[in-house]
Amino acid sequence: MNARKVYLDNNATTRMREEVLEAMLPYYKDIYGNASSVHQFGRVARVAIDKAREQVASLLGASAAEEIIFTSGGTESDNFAIKGASHALRHRGNHIITSTIEHSAVLNACRALEKDGSSVTYVPVDGNGLVKADDIRKAISDKTVLVTIMYANNEVGTIEPVEEIGRICKERGVYFHTDAVQAVGKVIFDVKTVGADLLSMSAHKIYGPKGVGAIYIKKGTKIDSIMHGGHHEMNKRAGTENVAGIVGLGKAAELAKKEIVEEVRKLKELRDYFYKGVISNIPHVRLNGDPEKRLPNTLNVGFKYLEGESIILNLDLEGIAASTGSACTSGTLEPSHVLTGMGIDAADAQGSVRFSLGRDNTKEDIDYVLAALPPIIQRLREMSPLYEKGK
Repeated sequence: MNARKVYLDNNATTRMREEVLEAMLPYYKDIYGNASSVHQFGRVARVAIDKAREQVASLLGASAAEEIIFTSGGTESDNFAIKGASHALRHRGNHIITSTIEHSAVLNACRALEKDGSSVTYVPVDGNGLVKADDIRKAISDKTVLVTIMYANNEVGTIEPVEEIGRICKERGVYFHTDAVQAVGKVIFDVKTVGADLLSMSAHKIYGPKGVGAIYIKKGTKIDSIMHGGHHEMNKRAGTENVAGIVGLGKAAELAKKEIVEEVRKLKELRDYFYKGVISNIPHVRLNGDPEKRLPNTLNVGFKYLEGESIILNLDLEGIAASTGSACTSGTLEPSHVLTGMGIDAADAQGSVRFSLGRDNTKEDIDYVLAALPPIIQRLREMSPLYEKGK
């Protein structure tokens, strides 16, 4: 096992920043009141939550802090948006539009609603993973109540035409939800420009804690609660607030807003340097995702004639962490639904690896990976019967 460690799986989760941990610690120790309590212990916790709400609203460009509701993470936010809006608008229609390459939190929420009587249209994507806005326009009917399209794909990094989709939805009087879990902190945007009525995000993708996220709900948007209990989160999401986690999300959001311009520049430069090194030293390589419209930190590469899991395991022996796709679907033997949805055949999809960079990565890290990766690919290909037939 190599002593050097290089973490290139930041789309799965990020390392919590020291500043975030420091902000959270007092709320595990001395400031332990329930934010719903009226005594001073509770009021201090409530002030911390209110501050975090303002920090997240500022990062997203929301009109008011009250448009931010804290959740347990991206999956809950997606379910809240999709199920909550669909139930609230059931009297108007039962049709939902999404894409074939959404995160499983969105796809499985839609499938659950299909069992409950909703009709769902799954629009396709092109070879780069892009949804055609015109396909959304054509799919909208008088029964459509919600369009849910991710801002950026978690596996290949392709950035969808969300602003155009938002305009179409507004013209047709249909709610627009975007799963922005991978975009927040990596793409400079605000919810008003996007035109989203609902937006999902998660703390652990922006160097915050796991188990906390947020949903933006534009003022006036009709949505039913999916968590029932007390009067927490402005009567929208029951359950005692995770004060320390919320404080951590707020601090992470504050830092992301402050540093995003420089962070985007640095990550894009490193990503492009990495890709040039890969294609210069390894034959039979395919870039998965749009070459231009993609996240600055994400590089998904297909290595022909190979199985991605073997590459990941060999990289791990060298201290390098990468993935074959979404962490939420790891362990499955099925090829990525994102890659097959882009028209990539199953064998080539199985040979794809996602490298997702983060703020701690350096050029030296990338040089180390570029030294380790070519011999791994060559060694595995020499053992592959597919390589002998196809080369």
